[in-house]
This record gives sequence, C-alpha cells and structure tokens, in this order.
Amino acid sequence: MRVKANGISIEVEDTGADGSQAQRPVVLLVMGLGMQLIAWPPAFVQALEDAGYRVVRLDNRDIGLSDHFDHLGAPNLLWESFKHKVGLQVNAPYSVQDMAADALGVLQALGIRQAHVVGVSMGGMIAQRIALAAPDRVLSLTSVMSSSGARSLPGPQAHVLRALLSRPEGTGPNAIVDHYIKLFKVIGSPGFPLDEASLRERVLAATQRSFHPVGTLRQMTAIAADTSRAGELGKVTAPTLVVHGKDDPLVPFACGEDTARRIPGARLVAVEGMGHDLPPGVVDRILEPLLPHLKSVEALS
Repeated sequence: MRVKANGISIEVEDTGADGSQAQRPVVLLVMGLGMQLIAWPPAFVQALEDAGYRVVRLDNRDIGLSDHFDHLGAPNLLWESFKHKVGLQVNAPYSVQDMAADALGVLQALGIRQAHVVGVSMGGMIAQRIALAAPDRVLSLTSVMSSSGARSLPGPQAHVLRALLSRPEGTGPNAIVDHYIKLFKVIGSPGFPLDEASLRERVLAATQRSFHPVGTLRQMTAIAADTSRAGELGKVTAPTLVVHGKDDPLVPFACGEDTARRIPGARLVAVEGMGHDLPPGVVDRILEPLLPHLKSVEALS
C-alpha cells in the first residue's frame, strides 16, 4: 500500500495493516542502497512477527514503488565522488536526512508513535538519522553492515567498487539478473553458502517489480553528502545494536566498529564469514542478538 509521508508517496508493507497487531510493538525495517522492501528475506520478517512484533517495511524514495525523483536529473557520480574524496561539499539532490524524514512520515501516516528501527547498509545510515532526528520515536536502534560515514574509514577495494558501478550487459531481464548475481558474488558472504537459484528468483522478482538504477545513483550521492553524521552519533540515546560482518568487502568491518564506538553504550556483534548480503545463515546470525536486544529494551520500558 502507498501512504503519504513527508510530502511524497511511499510504498509500505505492514504486517498489521488489517488492525490485528495494533497492540504489538513495531519494528521498522529500512533497506539499503538501491534495494526494495522485498529484499528483506521473508524468514527474517516472519521471525520478527513470530516473536510478537508488527513489522513495517518501506521502499525508500527513488526506489521500488515509492516516488521517483527523475525530475532532479542524474548526478555526475565521478565528479561528486572526487569532491567527497578531497573534502569538498557534495551536491546531492536530496539527503539521508530527507530519507529519514520519509520513514518517520510513514510511522506518522500509520499512527505509530514509537518503533524499533532496524536498517541495513544505507538503511543503517537512515536509521541512525532517524534516531538523531526523533529520539522520542525510537525504542531501539539496530545498524547492520552500515557505517558512521566518517571520512577516515576504509572503503571498498577497487574490484568491488568496479562491480558496484558496472552496468548490465543488456537491457532485458536476464541480463539485469545476471548483472546482479555477479555483484552479489563479489560482495556476498564467503562463510555462508549462496543459493544461486533462490537468489536468481528473488532478483528477477525485484527487477519485474521495479528497475530504477538512476535512483540508486541519487541515493549514492546522498550518502556521500552526509558527512556530519559521524560527529553527531554521540547524541544518539536509543539502545543500540551494531551487527557487522568480519568479511564485508563493500563496507569493511572497521565501519561497524567505528559506528559502535561513536554511539554511547552501543553493543557491537561481529559475524565471522558475513559479507554484505543476507543469505539464510546470516539472517540467523543477525536474529540471534537482535531478538534479545528488542526484548531487553521492552523489559526496561
């Protein structure tokens, strides 16, 4: 379903849409760069629901079925990346703060006063911004395979960056799926088996639902422009869990360490063999600390 949030239209999936879960605590799931709400593994969503939570997912702006911002044009990513590298101001069409306001607007549209906020990758950055912007709305924060955005942190190796910035070799669905299968093989989790057939099925479903790569470019520019967040994370008051793979080739483990160090009282969970994806084994390893984290916060309230 679509809701009006922060002045735009956002696509939302809500396990409590029929009103049956009105008394449950809410978990808001925020997905990463260029990824749609259907990228959350069904087993992850089901585990949260089975644990007694109402689960709300959204397509971030410019991706999936939410409003696209094509009228803002395509950014010159190489130029903006250069400016970021040398410390100049990056010109982004919108900000990570805007995407956080979108998510808060979704909660408002659904009549939800407070929620546990869980974000992966760029979604973790958005989740951090939500916790900074509206501490009274955030029951807990969980940042997975994400970063504080500090300039001093390591980035992806050259071959990983090339894979991220490459384009499909064709315009048909099979070429697009092949492209993303290659990307996930580069950034995926070496310690957990990849079910390529299942991954291919999920990527095809996502491609058929929406394929909007220029939105990903604008989101990347927003990430590069968010240079002040690292210095602000000391103001986060929400109980925070940081989960990060020791073998993440896209957002290195040092980024998770830095995020946990900057947020007062944050707990860091390192996962051996985890890269930058969500195969079944990684889902289980994330749920292991996540569910007790959520329950411990509720026990204090």
